[in-house]
Amino acid sequence: MKFSMILCSLVAGISPLVSATALTYKLQANEKACFFSYVDKQGAKVAFYFAVQAGGSFDVDYEVVGPNDKPVMDGEKERQGDFVFTATETGEYRFCFNNQMSTFAEKFVDFEIAVENEARASIPAKQGTSPEQTSALEESIFKLSGQLSTITRNQKYFRTRENRNFSTVRSTERRIFNFSVIESLMMVCMAGLQVFIVRFFFQGARKGYV
Repeated sequence: MKFSMILCSLVAGISPLVSATALTYKLQANEKACFFSYVDKQGAKVAFYFAVQAGGSFDVDYEVVGPNDKPVMDGEKERQGDFVFTATETGEYRFCFNNQMSTFAEKFVDFEIAVENEARASIPAKQGTSPEQTSALEESIFKLSGQLSTITRNQKYFRTRENRNFSTVRSTERRIFNFSVIESLMMVCMAGLQVFIVRFFFQGARKGYV
């Protein structure tokens, strides 16, 4: 019980302040959608992740614009991205997705925006513990935090792959069904045409015999 209380206090002491937004947005054809995040501290880390889950060729144009319309990063026809940049200025940052290249295909975009202050707080000293033990525990907690972040990124990646593969399977099923319907219609038309030709030959031969 005592160890659990110490561990909780250590985690609370070194956890950075994070404000995050995770959404799934349906981007219509010829639409440009922008989302905003306010950074109130210079030097804060801003994490930006997005992935096109369904629609078209699974690609979208994006751009990140800082205060005073200062461009931070952009890209065209990207399927997904995972970026971290340092906010050099305080103010409102704009994250935009552009689907104006598509004339009819709507797209589902998964994205997450996180503003994090990575200032590393010191762990309060406890009675009966040496600085070496405290430092070792601190490093273990940070390693666990990094491993959890890696697991989260892998989960996002596999989720995106699963959604895209499922979308490809559905598209393939629709194409197989459409080709099957067209093939059936062509077989019916060919059968009707063959019956018409055979009847025409027999009717012509009967007239010549008479």
